[in-house]
Amino acid sequence: MSQANPNIGENRPVIRQLDEAAINRIAAGEVVERPASAVKELVENAIDAGATRIAIDIADGGKTLIRVTDDGCGIAPEDLPLALSRHATSKIDGSDLLNIHTFGFRGEALPSLGAVGRLTITSRVPGAEAAQIRVAGGKMEPVKPAALRAGTVVELRDLFYATPARLKFMRTDRAEAQAISDTVKRLAMAEPSITFTLRDVSGGGEGRVVFRADRENGDLFDALHARLARILGREFAENALRIDATREGIRLYGYAALPTYSRGAAVAQFLFVNGRPVRDKMLTGALRAAYFDFLSRDRHPAAALFIDCEPTLVDVNVHPAKSEVRFRDPGVARGLIVSSLRHALAEAGHRASTTVANATLGAMRPEPAPTAPARVYQMDRPSPAARAMAYQAQAPGFADLANAYSGSVVEPVAEPAPPDQTPPEHLPLGAARGQVHENYIIAQTADGMVIVDQHAAHERLVYEKLKTQMAENGVAAQALLIPEIVELSEGDCARLLAVADDLSRLGLTIEPFGGGAVAVRETPAILGEVNARAMILDILDELADQGESQTVQARIEAILSRVACHGSVRSGRRMRAEEMNALLREMEATPHSGQCNHGRPTYVELKLSDIERLFGRS
Repeated sequence: MSQANPNIGENRPVIRQLDEAAINRIAAGEVVERPASAVKELVENAIDAGATRIAIDIADGGKTLIRVTDDGCGIAPEDLPLALSRHATSKIDGSDLLNIHTFGFRGEALPSLGAVGRLTITSRVPGAEAAQIRVAGGKMEPVKPAALRAGTVVELRDLFYATPARLKFMRTDRAEAQAISDTVKRLAMAEPSITFTLRDVSGGGEGRVVFRADRENGDLFDALHARLARILGREFAENALRIDATREGIRLYGYAALPTYSRGAAVAQFLFVNGRPVRDKMLTGALRAAYFDFLSRDRHPAAALFIDCEPTLVDVNVHPAKSEVRFRDPGVARGLIVSSLRHALAEAGHRASTTVANATLGAMRPEPAPTAPARVYQMDRPSPAARAMAYQAQAPGFADLANAYSGSVVEPVAEPAPPDQTPPEHLPLGAARGQVHENYIIAQTADGMVIVDQHAAHERLVYEKLKTQMAENGVAAQALLIPEIVELSEGDCARLLAVADDLSRLGLTIEPFGGGAVAVRETPAILGEVNARAMILDILDELADQGESQTVQARIEAILSRVACHGSVRSGRRMRAEEMNALLREMEATPHSGQCNHGRPTYVELKLSDIERLFGRS
């Protein structure tokens, strides 16, 4: 007689079918994480409905009220109950889940919201009367007539009242309101042709407008540039480079800021795929790689980039929140971002951010007296002839000072420039007029002046020359007398060998050594003696985290940067006029010369009008 299994008791678990309310509450945990998630789903529905105006009202950080009003196509009265059923949608017919052209398609948002809050939908389609339906905690009421001119109004009150445990995980009203504002701004970037209004109505009344973006006119780039200037600020728009490139059916467009306009955290990076805001590790890694050689590790680029492609080339059905995507060929998308941004940065040449000059002027501007208003002096600007006579009269005195102090004065060249040559003053970085503290070159431009850090500027020029030589001649490798064997898991070994060709071009040669081991046979000669095992492990960590590795390249370029630093014009060296002007001309001809190897600006440009305001001359 067989013995009964002691693990099977009389009270064994029984499989049950959950009711609709429980199913919706479980689904809501994936779709609606916080009030900002609810706002995202409702605003995306409004965009899919063809709305041109979308108004969002919130109270108490969206915990007690979220109301989204749009002028879209509306929902027919007979479709309102179906709209609150799970997996009921007008966006797709279910035959092809890879050909998705809308924000929503899963049919989960409205039933999920109705399961955890008090949801009211009022809508009107053209040629029909308005209707309204309510659902609270998953319990639906009958459809009834309502008053509405056009479009749809979705009102969500007391979010998570049906699941009190979720309320304990909510942050403060201010934090939740900020998250909602960020969500609306991201959607507003993706749709410049739609007017967005976000209003906080906490405490009743009309409330206050937190954010507003009116519809932008013009072509794609003009409208996008104006919308980004409104959301990210005028400084971003002034210092952003236009991006427009296509590769293998994927188009990348948008704006990316200059390296000297960088941020202390990755808070100004906005990525969109087919108009959908996403947070994709591969795309952010590509953005970081594009700026890799221009920013220090504690600085982050600012950009708003849009990827458009056929829906069949990207899978958006990865997560219920639809914030993650998966490309059919991620290498193409990544390569497009890196190459397009680097090309744009190279075309920017010596250009530096205008915020550098603004910060300089802010540091120089004196504070006004607290009691009396600042006096404004109106003075006539002297003619060029009068200025030349004044310079000549003052020259002897300044020549005496130049011998006693660190500033040296360079006499303007009296000979006129050849007819076919642009005068130095009319070139972007102007003509050198002096050197102060044996490190800063003062140059005169047609409409202002430029202050150049001679060491930082020349360091960048030497660095670019070294990189060009390395690209042309390759990275010299040194063979190890005894190859170093590094034991790895089979998975790590396969991941490393998949990029062996890329590593070999950088001077690091590896070969399989049986099982999960690899043999390191050559290392980059410029690195000298290296710990091969530590380098391999660092490369694997980057491959696992970002899908790529820049460890070897980073170390090589760090050596080149140090060589450039030691081989450049040192601070404290007095330069002749022809040397300073030659440095300025070389900066104008060299890409990326607007920032040093560490991402700091190499020069500051001050407009004459700004300088005159400092002295009350305007």
